[in-house]
Amino acid sequence: MSRLDSFIRRLVAQREILDMICRDMPLPDGVVIELGLGNGRTYDHLRERLPGRRIIAFDRALGAHKASTPEPENLVIGEIDATAKAFFGIGAALVHADIGSGYDDLDLVNLAWLPEVTVELLGPGGIAASGVRLKHPSLEPLPLPAGIAEDRYFIYRKRQ
Repeated sequence: MSRLDSFIRRLVAQREILDMICRDMPLPDGVVIELGLGNGRTYDHLRERLPGRRIIAFDRALGAHKASTPEPENLVIGEIDATAKAFFGIGAALVHADIGSGYDDLDLVNLAWLPEVTVELLGPGGIAASGVRLKHPSLEPLPLPAGIAEDRYFIYRKRQ
């Protein structure tokens, strides 16, 4: 599979999963956390699908399109593993993490902290969607929507 086809497949999976979560899964009260703002497309999608929810976006540096940039009070810039700690216990309804690099060695660095950070941000019963597998005893894997290849994207619910 070409890298372009792989990229398209990942984005389709991401959209289908986020749409399913927003449409079909009961989310608890709480904020939405976007780990990895990037150019802001997913942030914009979540803002449209979850109107009225506060969305806090994290990234190492601001690179988002101006139309997809959160207000300053909802944008956290810096190393995510460090900056997210100030939000531990916030009780997020949804944490979306799309910070995979496609390089196994670099992704292993993120996987050293991402599962724990996700759990610390989520409230009980909250949902996590991630482009990389999150292994943590507090996260229960959930089934993917029909047509999404396994190991392409992952969904979890934080155990109560």
